[in-house]
Amino acid sequence: MTWYMGIDIGSAFSKGMIVKDTEPVCFHILRSGINYRTTANLIRQELLSRVNLSQNDISDTVATGSGANNVDFAGRKVSDIICTARGMNSLYPQVRTIIDAAGQSTKLILIDSHGRVTSFVVSEKCAAGSGWFIEVIANVLRVDLNEFSQLSRLSKNPVAFSTSCAVFGESEAISRVAEGIPKEDIAAGVNKTTANKISSLSKKISLEEPCTICGGGALNTGLVQAIELELKIKLLLPPQPQTLSCLGAAVIARTSSS
Repeated sequence: MTWYMGIDIGSAFSKGMIVKDTEPVCFHILRSGINYRTTANLIRQELLSRVNLSQNDISDTVATGSGANNVDFAGRKVSDIICTARGMNSLYPQVRTIIDAAGQSTKLILIDSHGRVTSFVVSEKCAAGSGWFIEVIANVLRVDLNEFSQLSRLSKNPVAFSTSCAVFGESEAISRVAEGIPKEDIAAGVNKTTANKISSLSKKISLEEPCTICGGGALNTGLVQAIELELKIKLLLPPQPQTLSCLGAAVIARTSSS
């Protein structure tokens, strides 16, 4: 019996997973906060306590994400794009395109049958194409992200945002609230705007089906539906879409140690 750990320190949330032999055993998610090193250690402690292990029981640890260099107990660091691809391939070997709707950016990743990245494209440095934009508007509407997703699916008349900039989009949402526009129409409009940004990104790469979505944005079912309508595809949805990178990191730790 051999244990491996994957740690993903993202800009908004950090995730960790332990894999036993070839099977995921447990995962843990925390807000990244301002001290990535502390967050990484808190995730490690929680994971180890759940399976009653010590660090010495872990054969290898791989770190990924924007804060990977702060995971001082990791044996190596690997790109989050590579880790996401390997994690998704371990769940859905048939998938050829991944939409990673993360907090800071959106990535479209093409992979082969072995989970190797064949091409990818990343959104420009603008929050409107990321999960942060949705979180900003959710704060304007005074709802949490779960309620935001549910609200957007009730909309009959989504608001058309005149800007694709997150900063101006926030101001526009505040104005719409003041005008008495229903929250559900504002939420649906934001999801549609984000889906449009992802659609524009897809024109830079040739999507191959089957397609899937991961990252925090995948928890927003309204956004998932908006993307499906915009791209005219059906998306596979993993059971824990935020954990694909840390799963991939653990898979890489396992394969590199075998």
